[in-house]
Amino acid sequence: MSITYEDLKKANALIKTTDVKGKEYAEVPQRVKAFRSIYPMGTISTEVISIADGVCVIKATAASDGVILGEGTAYEKEGSSFINKTSYIENCETSAVGRALGFAGFGIDTSIASAEEVLNAKKQQAKMSEDEKKAELKRLLEETESDVPAFLEWCSKTFEREVTNVDVLFEKELDHAIKTVKKKGKK
Repeated sequence: MSITYEDLKKANALIKTTDVKGKEYAEVPQRVKAFRSIYPMGTISTEVISIADGVCVIKATAASDGVILGEGTAYEKEGSSFINKTSYIENCETSAVGRALGFAGFGIDTSIASAEEVLNAKKQQAKMSEDEKKAELKRLLEETESDVPAFLEWCSKTFEREVTNVDVLFEKELDHAIKTVKKKGKK
């Protein structure tokens, strides 16, 4: 079966997207629906690459008539989100399928990542521990070649207490400091 760019374009027009912080992303079921509209006899297969210590890696392949159209790999950690407390393997498989279909050309007008994948990543980032935030802030200060004594002085003024090093910052202060350093680094 010979598929044209116009066929793919029509299938992608069927995809409903989800807004995630101002950017549209295709959900995996929408990608599957578009894939099936062009390749009703196509296959989507998954393979567990590894499952160990609460971490799962799955590879998915989208194919038609023995020709691989796209492959995608996903990683999920048990308990890393509400859904992953009970269904991290299933969630990993769904993410891998979404990526495989994205690489096959389905639902990629804005991103290979699916809406589910982006929402999960944002939740993971929000769950960064206080120690991870301190490490991230130290990395950012080094990466942006920041004047650390001046930064600590800024922290002392901003948080209205003496800040002698990054390790004494509280979680909310760390969030504010990380955002500030990131903004500075973009200039």
